[in-house]
Order: sequence, then C-alpha cells, then structure tokens
Amino acid sequence: MSLPSYFGGTALQALRMAAFPASCFIGISKSHFFKTLTLNCFSCHYNNNKRPFLSLLTRALSATAPTTDSKVKPHQWKAAIDFKWIRDNKDAVSLNIKNRNSNANLELVLELYDKMLAVQKEVDELRRERNAVANKMKGKLEPSERQKLVEEGKNLKEGLVTLEEDLIRLTDELQQEAQCIPNMTHPDVPIGVEDSSVVRKMVGSPPEFSFPVKDHLQLGKELDLFDFDAAAEVSGSKFYYLKNEAVLLEMALINWTLSEVMKRGFTPLTTPELVRSSVVEKCGFQPRGDNTQVYSVEGSDQCLIGTAEIPVGGIHMDSILADSMLPLKYVAFSHCFRTEAGAAGTATRGLYRVHQFSKIEMFILCQSEESDSYHEELIRIEEDLYSSLGLHYKTLDMASGDLGAPAYRKFDVEAWMPGLGRYGEISSASNCTDYQSRRLGIRYRPTESTAANPKKSKGNLPPTKFVHTLNATACAVPRMIICLLENYQQEDGSIIIPEPLRPFMGGLQFIAPKFLLHK
Repeated sequence: MSLPSYFGGTALQALRMAAFPASCFIGISKSHFFKTLTLNCFSCHYNNNKRPFLSLLTRALSATAPTTDSKVKPHQWKAAIDFKWIRDNKDAVSLNIKNRNSNANLELVLELYDKMLAVQKEVDELRRERNAVANKMKGKLEPSERQKLVEEGKNLKEGLVTLEEDLIRLTDELQQEAQCIPNMTHPDVPIGVEDSSVVRKMVGSPPEFSFPVKDHLQLGKELDLFDFDAAAEVSGSKFYYLKNEAVLLEMALINWTLSEVMKRGFTPLTTPELVRSSVVEKCGFQPRGDNTQVYSVEGSDQCLIGTAEIPVGGIHMDSILADSMLPLKYVAFSHCFRTEAGAAGTATRGLYRVHQFSKIEMFILCQSEESDSYHEELIRIEEDLYSSLGLHYKTLDMASGDLGAPAYRKFDVEAWMPGLGRYGEISSASNCTDYQSRRLGIRYRPTESTAANPKKSKGNLPPTKFVHTLNATACAVPRMIICLLENYQQEDGSIIIPEPLRPFMGGLQFIAPKFLLHK
C-alpha cells in the first residue's frame, strides 16, 4: 500500500508491520432468539449443529471489570467479556475454538480468571478492613489506641496497593488472552475448512467464447488500461495505475453502486483512512503481527484501514442509541490498504490481490433480534448488483474454519473470471452479532422492557443491550474490473460496457482498441 503524498518532510512516518502478541480478539454473540457472550479480539469461531447448545447461550451476561483505587495504568480498553459464562460453558467454548481453528488458550483464560477472582476477594476484604479502621478512628480514642489504628491503616493501605497492582496486571493478562477467543457460530454454518463451504445459490452460467480468451492483464495491456510496471517502480509490487477508460470504469462502478445501495435506504459516507490501532482491534482485526494485513504507521497509534468497516464501526463508539434510531444503515466509499502478507502465485496476479484499492462497503447496526434478517438483506443486495451486471456467480455459506473472528456467519460471492479460468471472491457479507459492539461500546436502550426481560435499570428504564453489527462488500473495484473485462471481451479486442454503467461513463458503450479509434 502507498502512503499518501501529504505525509511529507519530518512528518513522514515509515509504514511497517510491527510485532504484536499472539493474543487475538474475542466475541461470543447472540442471535435473534438467544443472548451470547462477546469477547474481545481476533481469532476463530464456533459452530454447532446441535440445537441443545442454544439453551447454554441464554445465560450469557455482560461482565463488569473490577474497579480499583490503584494509580497503575490499566489495559487501554476492555471488552464486555463474560468470563463466568465461559467457565460455566467450557466444553461449548472449547469446541467452538476447535471448529474455528483458533489458537486461543482457553485453559489459560480460565486459570487467569480464577486467579483474578481470588485477588479480587482479597482486595475486597482489605477494603472492608480499611473502612472499619477508618470508622473506628472517627470516635474518641486514647492516643495510644489511635496510633495503633493509624499504623494498622497504613499497613492495610500498603497491602491494598500491592494487591490492586496485582489485580490490574491479572485483569490485563486475562483480557489479552480472552480476546483470542472467537465469536460463536450460527448453527447452520458447515464445520470444517474452506472446502467444506456450501453453495447457497448459483446464478447464470459461464459465458461461451468462439475465440481464445484473454485475461485482464493482457486485455489491459492491449487497451492501455493499467500500468503495473511504472507503479512497481514508484511504490513497489502489487500497486497499479489505472488509465484511460479504466479510470472512467472505476468512477462508474463507484457512483452506480452508491446510487443503487442508497435506493435501499443506506446513508452514504466517505471515511477517514487512518484510524487508531485500538479501533482496528475493537473491530476484530490484528493490527500488528507477522502475517497482519494491516499497515501501521510507525511512531504513532494509527493504521491505514483495510476496509471501511473499521471507521464506520467507530462512528457510534461508546454510545447508547435509542431503539427508534435502529437500524442504522451506511454505505461507505474508501480506499483500502492491505499488506497481503503471504500472498503470491499466479492466482493473485494483476488486479486480483493488490495493496491499495477502492471499495464500497455496507454496514448495519441493528437490534439484536433483527441481525439474521438484515444479513439476508445484505446478501440479496449484493446478488442484485452482480446480477444487474450480468455476471455468473455463486453464493457460499462459508465453513467455520474460514470465518474471521468477528463473524457469526458469513456469505461469500464468487464470480466467474474467464481469463483466470476460475471463480474469484468479489464480496462477502458477515453478521458479527454483538462481537464488535461489545468492544466498541455500542448499545441501545429498548423503549420498553419485554416480557422475557422485565428487569429495569436505574431511573426505571429498561437495561441497555448491545447492538448487532453487519458488514458487506457492495463493490471491490479491482475485482469487479477483472470480471467486466474478462466476461465482456469481444473477438476484436474490445470490451462491452454493461448497460447499467453506461450512464455513469458518459454513454460509452464499449472500450475499443486504440488503433480502432483512429480509423
């Protein structure tokens, strides 16, 4: 990925991948009929096809971090992790970790939790003793007796400071380890690695050509649409220049996609493309590590975004929303930056896997019981967009081992790319339930208590709940360009522009070889 040119002079900070502890992020979520736990970090997920497991999730509660009087700096941020629920449902969480191919250390989490509880008990006992001594000193006392209480209070205070420091250290360790535990998984998600994913829908069929098919690299070279060589000299490998009609095609895809998604009630956004590392973490991405996909800005706490999901997720951070505001639907345009660590080979050549690209992302915040239905809405929007462009594609229900840490369930769309001779992923749609919101601190307050949860909070108000978040790719521009060039190539070397995009390209109907334009 490139660093924008406005970072100049002494302000220029080199981008690098910095080392980060192996601990991940955590979340255990809730579907529309049961409440789950969300932990904080980035790792794997759980899937269970057995319905009895659902009863276990009904007892998940938000955890409250212990408070202390110590001046020791605590962990920078904490997720609402229900450690008691994890302990009480150890077998289910362990199976989830296994199904998600996570390296989370559940035994260590439970060990640290028990230690933290023991120290917390000691802290509470010393506080009670200290308060008792303070109360005794309020009355009339002999000087010798008062001096004895002063010494006792001093000793209690010193002991309390030490224990509180231990408590903060244990709480911090516990959070970091627990953040490796992934979100729970929808019962219908297939168990296994990517090959175990199930096709939900197949749309269209591969186009037939009466001439040798070219890939997008050859087409782009012949039509003078991109320049990878110059970009490699300027920025490095996996960067590119778009030229001529390819620039118009990118702008058309962006504006057409925005207009179509806005018709569905989404609010358009452009987003910051530098965000704080903590926001990246809270959204479930690992900002540092050997194989991170995130570019970090050295000497700062900022990262370049890999998706607009991150800054959009942060808009309502640490907020309590009225349920009348929900759902909140956003469609965001941004540039995205990814290290693509470990990506190599012919399958990733050209525009397919690059360090910087433009993308339109959909993002929804909704009430907990509605996220499954909005997940279906997001995948329908994606399918409608790609059908409108005449693409042949399939929609997949992704297997447990292929889910990112936040996702409770994920649908991918893979389109046929004739020049590459295979299907390629062009979008995904994920229901993250309350995994992200528990770490971002986004709640909503129901208008009235329900019969299932009649408990009232202070001020006779219903207790708050965590929102559910969902994200979906409406258009990843480079891969969409691959699809359009390869599927709409003609024998004379030209490319037909799909009709929906023509008004956004000034009425241009095809991209012609340059020598034809001069005839």
